[in-house]
Amino acid sequence: MIPSLGLRGQEPTLDLLCFAMRNLEPRPSRACFLCDSLIMLAPGLEAKEVMRHSQMRLLIYSAVLLSSALAAQTQPKINVDWNKILRTSQTSPTLQIVVNPPLRRGTPVHDNAYKAVHDLGADYVRYVPWLPYPKLGVAELDPPKDGKTSWDFSLIDPMTIDFLEVTKGHSVILNFSTIPQWMFKTEKPVSYPADPNQVTWDYTQGTEPRDPSFKEVADYYARLLSWYTQGGFTDELGKRHESGYHYSIPYWEVLNEVEFEHHMSPETYTRLYDAVVTAMRKVDSKLKFVGMALAMPSQNPQFFEYFLDHKNHRAGIPLDFISYHFYAVPTPDQTPEIQGYTFFAQADGFLNTVRYVEAIRKRLSPETRTTIDEIGAISADDLAQGEAGHQTKPIADSYWNLTGAMYAYLFGELTRMGVDVAGESQLVGYPTQFPSVSMVDWNDGKPNARFRVLELLHSNFGPGDKVVDFHGDQAGPYVYALPFVTRDGKERLLLVNKSEHEVNVQITGAASGQLEYVDPTTGMDPAKKIGVDSDTVTLRAFAVAALTLK
Repeated sequence: MIPSLGLRGQEPTLDLLCFAMRNLEPRPSRACFLCDSLIMLAPGLEAKEVMRHSQMRLLIYSAVLLSSALAAQTQPKINVDWNKILRTSQTSPTLQIVVNPPLRRGTPVHDNAYKAVHDLGADYVRYVPWLPYPKLGVAELDPPKDGKTSWDFSLIDPMTIDFLEVTKGHSVILNFSTIPQWMFKTEKPVSYPADPNQVTWDYTQGTEPRDPSFKEVADYYARLLSWYTQGGFTDELGKRHESGYHYSIPYWEVLNEVEFEHHMSPETYTRLYDAVVTAMRKVDSKLKFVGMALAMPSQNPQFFEYFLDHKNHRAGIPLDFISYHFYAVPTPDQTPEIQGYTFFAQADGFLNTVRYVEAIRKRLSPETRTTIDEIGAISADDLAQGEAGHQTKPIADSYWNLTGAMYAYLFGELTRMGVDVAGESQLVGYPTQFPSVSMVDWNDGKPNARFRVLELLHSNFGPGDKVVDFHGDQAGPYVYALPFVTRDGKERLLLVNKSEHEVNVQITGAASGQLEYVDPTTGMDPAKKIGVDSDTVTLRAFAVAALTLK
């Protein structure tokens, strides 16, 4: 039940707002409390009607913005006990790469984007040929017919080989997430665009495989693995296909967002996973696997309970990793000033989901590791991209800083929890495929602020660092701080400004340190480094910084 400050039925006036603000502390929870209370004050109106009421809307937004301004005027103070170690970090910051036309050779994006991945040098980079472009992600688009198969890697190999080359020396996770459509029962054959660059959103139809044992699907994935690791494969009709490739692929993720794609139940997915793992291990006995890749983990606790229970699997089937995803999504009417509150509130909700998933994992399969391999935000405009005549709206530069700050905050909290991999999503988005999730400019492939934040995190924090026991909210409601003692013995703080206001933070020992930061002033450039000459550090709007004390 939402409290109403004892004012139900009163007209929403400036006097009311002032009364409420006298009870307001500079805490985001109190700001949300105030907003919810105000919504309850207009008699006879449903909540959605209240939100359309322009006067009420102005009061609510004003309350939130004033709360932020008050908080920004209160200087946070950080004093760390560097001897109080919580744990050793095991969390790797990384990203996912989704296959789409801008990443093809010869485009303005290809060289710059792949160079950025190479220079980053991250582990556990996730590579996903995905359903919107069947010709770029499905190697056997049609069933065998008249003594011939349709195996064709000519459009798939260039991007995949370039990915494997730029990530050499680092662990990667491959996920050819789209099963050939003809392997599922449908009323009529499902077509796919002749143009490999043409997007389609209805390729993955059907819920029942034509082979209920899943052997057909499993054999398809075993042949994919053989193509890239064993120099080729023998197809269903006994014909040999030579590739000449002998790459090392340490991890394979089995499908993507299976509760949406083919609408699989936990039982169906687990049977498919076991069949695929069994077939692929015959090709490479050292290969490790990632399971589930759920889109909506908070809505699917039964998936974790079933999949992580070893008795539901064939004997000897490994559960090396589980994976799941998070995207913050605003409503269409939210202004950029309000989206920051939405994104961080949703991030906090997701962290609660992680806590309950971790409890299930530790109870049923504690040896299984976790990769949260899609972390990002999707604009409300992107959700309408499939509608006829849709035109992508411009994205403000501040949005990239906001979403970068949200990822840095989640990275810090996931590190505190002991999650193994935090993967930012995605390298290239562009109009028709979620431009708001892009980490590079989709016109030329140069990194934006989201990628620059990942660079900063990767170069300053990682597995082997000692995480100091310090709760992030001790720095105040809008400044997140997490101290580390790095592998080389340096005392370093991860700092995130969660607001659009500039904040001065007093940090004991900051003087004579070095600050490396990404904020609105750095634009699309790499993080800037400056010396610190006092114990007060200034963080601009949605800044992400690494402060090294010694």
